[in-house]
Amino acid sequence: MAKHVFLTGPPGVGKTTLIQKVTQALKSSGVPTDGFYTEEVREGGRRTGFDVVTLSGKRGPLSRVSSDSSTSRREYRVGQYVVDLVSFEQLVLPMLRNVDHGNGAEKKICVIDEIGKMELFSQAFIQAVRQTLTGSGTVVLGTIPIPKGKPLDLVEEIRSRKDVKVFTVSKENRNSILQDILAAVESCRK
Repeated sequence: MAKHVFLTGPPGVGKTTLIQKVTQALKSSGVPTDGFYTEEVREGGRRTGFDVVTLSGKRGPLSRVSSDSSTSRREYRVGQYVVDLVSFEQLVLPMLRNVDHGNGAEKKICVIDEIGKMELFSQAFIQAVRQTLTGSGTVVLGTIPIPKGKPLDLVEEIRSRKDVKVFTVSKENRNSILQDILAAVESCRK
């Protein structure tokens, strides 16, 4: 029996957009929802980084294009991006640690978009995600990248969990899959 729902698919296919649509639908029907998604930051038509945006409206940098290639201090990099671990953890960890302390009667939805390379530099985030997945009062609605290159431990762990339903989002199905995802999340809450 699935307890959590994850979306996967290639970058830019529409996972975050779907998460936002599902979240809006859940919120408008009164389902308690918390969490975060990542949003690209653009300047002059080119992507310069990613922000973390919490469902409560807080926003902070997740990563930015690095202007210089010298790594003076301990830096976490993914391609051309330098990850702002402090900013990410300050926004996301308090929310993840509090998500399971609901009133117990109703299962809360916790949006985690995404569990990807940048986010996985944070050991505290990995721990918090594992705890949220094993906690009983929370349904995780998350996104994971498609396998590419070296497998990411937590991603593969989630993908192979018996209590996780994974939807693969494609250009072909992204406009028709919303109801299926909503139904899956609703059945996880029962």
